Amino acid sequence: MVLLHVLFEHAAGYALFAVKEVEEIGMLLPQVEQSVLNLGKFSSVVQLSAFFPFKSAQGALENINAVSEGVVHADLKLFLETNLPSIGRKTVLGVSDAKMGAALQEELNLSIQTGGVVAEIVRGVRLHFHSLVKGLTALAASKAQLGLGHSYSRAKVKFNVNRADNMIIQSIALLDQLDKDINTFSMRVREWYGYHFPELIKIVSENSIYCKLAKLIGNRKELTEEMLEAIEEITMDSGKAQAILDASRSSMGMDISPIDLINIESFSSRVVSLTNYRQELQEYLRSKMGQVAPNLAALIGDVVGARLISHAGSLTNLAKYPASTVQVLGAEKALFRALRTRGNTPKYGLIFHSTFIGRAAAKNKGRISRYLANKCTIASRIDCFSEVPTSVFGDKLRDQVEERLAFYETGDAPRKNLDVMKEAVEQVASEAAAAELKRKLAKREKRKMHRDKKKPLYTEGDDQDLEANGKAEENGDAKKKRQKDEEVLTNGVETTTPSKKKKKRKIDAVEAEPEVVEEAEVTVVEKKKKKKKKKAEDE
Repeated sequence: MVLLHVLFEHAAGYALFAVKEVEEIGMLLPQVEQSVLNLGKFSSVVQLSAFFPFKSAQGALENINAVSEGVVHADLKLFLETNLPSIGRKTVLGVSDAKMGAALQEELNLSIQTGGVVAEIVRGVRLHFHSLVKGLTALAASKAQLGLGHSYSRAKVKFNVNRADNMIIQSIALLDQLDKDINTFSMRVREWYGYHFPELIKIVSENSIYCKLAKLIGNRKELTEEMLEAIEEITMDSGKAQAILDASRSSMGMDISPIDLINIESFSSRVVSLTNYRQELQEYLRSKMGQVAPNLAALIGDVVGARLISHAGSLTNLAKYPASTVQVLGAEKALFRALRTRGNTPKYGLIFHSTFIGRAAAKNKGRISRYLANKCTIASRIDCFSEVPTSVFGDKLRDQVEERLAFYETGDAPRKNLDVMKEAVEQVASEAAAAELKRKLAKREKRKMHRDKKKPLYTEGDDQDLEANGKAEENGDAKKKRQKDEEVLTNGVETTTPSKKKKKRKIDAVEAEPEVVEEAEVTVVEKKKKKKKKKAEDE
């Protein structure tokens, strides 16, 4: 007898369901489809065999990521080995995903069934899952699905912010759109303002300069010599500025009303602001390419490198492409048309916009495009998989393309790729050592500054205290000397006082002086009393 077990992956955990009367169900597939909606009929056919709840949200995310990639997780393997019936009985495991089924068959050596009746049973299990598992409510199941869905989506779009190639894709798309829009709007300004001042179109050919002049001049009849300097600042040419002034005096244009002129000036200012924003966006794109793909930008340029990344979908996809694909990237229509009609295939796609192919001779364009595509592939792989972004490899690869161009023209043999890459690796290592040394020096300097901040500094108040202590000490010495002189004069005998040890601090010395004076007075009084007693005894 064949036993069919169906594996169901839910946000709450893995569930294994045993199916009764498999052969009859397989024969009556339309009736099974109808009975799926009825819980009573469905529960009589399908029963829960085992349930393995996920212990944490992180564990659930790891298991679901493994399931989506067709990998057998350790938890799933243990769950199936523990709960599937013994090997002696013929067991068939039903799985909804064929890729997952192939992985389980290879890992556990099981008989796997997908599609047919298994798909209908999985549909019914999904509908009645909270009723088939005891202790699980519909609210808890929906919360688990919502939380795991958010975690799964967050993990899929999570990446390093500083290496975000999505920003490059959006920037280059916006840059191309701005170019089209600015061109269209500038032509509209030319046509609109040309009714009033048609000669300006022939003098000024650049769109942004024309819009700035249309905004500045306004009514051509009010153009005077005083505005000549302002016009020269915009055109950067004194001859053109004088020609504009002369043409305004003899123009064939029609007169224009003030309200029309206001609208033209307003629209011109919008076009000028769009042009300025385009320049800012190009600088932003250059900085992002320097962070994400510095070698590719150094080799082929910021705009062309960004177009390659955008066309491939991401820097990782571009790094996975072979050089032959990168060579014709952007020329897919021409390639498939040539394959269909058995004509000549295109030699280059987006890389044609680089300067190298334009500089090569007609017979060498295909050769240099193939060589350039090879170097672009190397640069994109270095940018994608290197930890520290550096443009050293891109500069070396660019030098190699220059040498190959010179080889096609003059015949000078270029350097070998092995030697060039060795030089690049040595240069990167030396730059890394220099950066490490600089970091250590900066850290040492910071510590030194921190220690200097902790040291006490002398202030004006400290100087005043020192001066006051010095004066007090001088006054105390003078006072002490005067007292000693008086004692000598009164007694007629020079008295000596026991010498005291010098104090370390000046303030202590000043405080110790009055004690010495008092001891000297006590000794003088005692000597006088002794003399009086002797005289009294002699008498």
